[in-house]
Amino acid sequence: MKGGFRQSMAWLHTWTGLLLGWLLFAIFVTGTSAYFQEEITLWMTPEVRSVPADPASGFVAATEWLKREASDGSEWSIYSTGKRAAGLQLYWVNGPDAPADAPTSARLDGTGTRVFARETLGGWFLYRFHYDLHYINWYWARWLVGIAAMAMLVAILSGIVTHKKILADFFLLRFGKGQRSWLDAHNASSVLFLPFILMITYTGLVSLATHYMPWGIAANYADEGKFFDATSPWPVPGEKTGAAPLAPIGPMVERAEQAWGSAAGSVRILNPGDRSAQVIVSSAPDAGMSISLRSLTFDGVTGRPVGALDPSGAATVTEDTMIGIHAGRFASPWLRALYFLSGVAGCVMVASGLILWTVKRRARLSDPERPHFGFRLVEKLNIAAIAGLPFGMAVYFLANRLLPLGIAGRSDREIDTMFIAWGAVAIWALARPARRAWLETLSATALAFAAVPVVNALTTDRSLFTSLAAGDAVFAAFDGAMLLIAVGFGWAALKVARRQEGRVSSRRASAGAIPGVEAA
Repeated sequence: MKGGFRQSMAWLHTWTGLLLGWLLFAIFVTGTSAYFQEEITLWMTPEVRSVPADPASGFVAATEWLKREASDGSEWSIYSTGKRAAGLQLYWVNGPDAPADAPTSARLDGTGTRVFARETLGGWFLYRFHYDLHYINWYWARWLVGIAAMAMLVAILSGIVTHKKILADFFLLRFGKGQRSWLDAHNASSVLFLPFILMITYTGLVSLATHYMPWGIAANYADEGKFFDATSPWPVPGEKTGAAPLAPIGPMVERAEQAWGSAAGSVRILNPGDRSAQVIVSSAPDAGMSISLRSLTFDGVTGRPVGALDPSGAATVTEDTMIGIHAGRFASPWLRALYFLSGVAGCVMVASGLILWTVKRRARLSDPERPHFGFRLVEKLNIAAIAGLPFGMAVYFLANRLLPLGIAGRSDREIDTMFIAWGAVAIWALARPARRAWLETLSATALAFAAVPVVNALTTDRSLFTSLAAGDAVFAAFDGAMLLIAVGFGWAALKVARRQEGRVSSRRASAGAIPGVEAA
C-alpha cells in the first residue's frame, strides 16, 4: 500500500474485492434468489397446487390426516414456513411395532389431501448454498463465507473513502465508453444501494456470530449443547400413561395466534392419543421482523395452556432482529421485490468491479493481445463466475423438469447438474479466447433461461399462458422472470458481439492505411 491514505484505501479496495470477488458474486446471486425461495420451491413442485390461506384450518386438516395414517406415532410435527409455503410438511415418529421402512413424512396441500411431489430441494438449496456452499463441510464453508463477507465490508468502507466524488459519480452513467462505462456501472450500483449492501453484509456476519466467536458460550457453558437447550428448548415425548382423545387443534392454534397477533407456523404433538399428550404451537418464521419463534404449550387432552416460550432478552432480540432483517421473511411482496432488486444491484456491483479490474489493466499491458498469466487467469475466472453460475442455475431449473420423477436421489441429481454445467462453462472459458468465451457463454446462458418456460410448458400443464389464464401468479411470474433474465443475458451477448465487430473493423481500417499490411 503506497502513497497517501486515499491511495492505500484504493489498493485495499481493489485487492480485497478481487481476491474474494468470485465467491462474493456466488453468495450474492444465490442469496438474492433466496428472497423468493418459497416461490421457487412452488414452481419446482408443480404437483402442489394449493397453499393454505388459513393456517389454523390447514393444521386441523393435517391433524386429521395424521390420526388416520399415523395413529400409533409417538410424535407428530406439522410445519408451514408461512403464508407463501408450498402446502404443509408433516413428520412423525412411528410406534415400536411399525416396520423399519415405514414412512415418516408426507406433504399435504391446503385441503389436507396428500400430494406426491417430485423430490427436490427447490429454493431452499439456493438459500443454503449462499452460506453453507456445497460439497464441503458446513463448518469450513461458513468460515469461507465469513471471510468473504468481512472482505466485502472492508471493500465497501475503503471504496467510500476512495471515491472523492461518490455522490457526483452516482449521477453519471455513460454507455459505450469502455472503462468509464464499467466504472459508472460500479459506482451507480454501489452508491444507490449502499445502505442495503452495508446492511446485508453486516447482518450476514451477525447471523453467524456464534460460529465465528463462540467464546461467550464456552465461557459460560461446559457443553455447547446445553446453551442451545437453554436458548432453543426442544421437548421430547414422555412416558405414556393411558389412552385419551386429543383435544381439537383449531382452538389451540387460534388462541396462540390471538396471543401473538400473528400466524402460527408449526404444531408439534407429543404422545397423541394419550393422557400425557402435549401440543406445542409455534409462531411462523415470517410473523415479524425478528426470527425469534414464540410458542405456547397446551395440555393435549383438555386444551388448556400449560407453558409458554417468548425470547425477550435484549441481546437475543437484537441478534434475531438483525437476522430477520437479513433474511427478509417478514417483507411484504413489494418490500421483497425491493430486497430482490437491491440484491441484483449488489450482483452488478461485484461483477462490474471484477470486470473493471481487467478493463483497467488491459490498457497498461505491453502487449494487450498477449497478456500475462495472472491477467488471463482473472479474465477466465470472471467468465466462469459471472456467466457460469447463472448458466448452472438455469440448468438446475431445467433438470427439475427433465430428470425422471422416480430416480433415486433426485434432489441431489438436480444439484449435481447445476455444478456440472457451471464447471463446463469454466472449462470452456479456459479453452477459448476470452472475447469469444464471453460471447459464447453469455449466449448459452440466455438460451438456457429462455428454455426454462418452454420446457415447463412441454412437461407440465402449468405453462405461462395457462398460468396467466388461471390467475396463477407464482408460475406466471417465474416463467416471466426467466424470460426477462434471458433477455438481459441476450442483450449482454449482443453488446459483446457488436464490440468485437467494432474491433475487427478498426483493425481492418488500420491495416488498410499502411501499405502492404492488409495483404500481409
